[in-house]
Amino acid sequence: MAERTVPTPTDAHREHTRESTRSRGQYLRPAVDIYETHDALVMVADLPGVNKEDLDIRVADNVLTLQAKASHTSLGDVVHREFVIPGFYRQFELGEEIDQEKITAELKHGVLTVRLPKVEQAKPRRVQVEVK
Repeated sequence: MAERTVPTPTDAHREHTRESTRSRGQYLRPAVDIYETHDALVMVADLPGVNKEDLDIRVADNVLTLQAKASHTSLGDVVHREFVIPGFYRQFELGEEIDQEKITAELKHGVLTVRLPKVEQAKPRRVQVEVK
């Protein structure tokens, strides 16, 4: 599974403003760990501040796309805010060994777990040896 992530704009394309790091089109690449089990790949991504309603996971043209909007919680009415949580965006190119129809995802306490099952042909199997 290869990663295809949104390219970072070069300095030549950035707007020259005082706080260019606060632009609206900016995304963070969530930290991701990928594990392989006997029958699947398991991807674990950190998405702090993300609710299920603000998470979009799609598979199209062999590309898995994670896009999420983080919510900012506060205890009262905001008077002034300097800290803005940008959204998350990351893409992964899926190989032929992934059964795209059986992909599942679970979000728990800001941690997303995506299970990418392998197709039957990609699962390792033991070959029996006959003695003659």
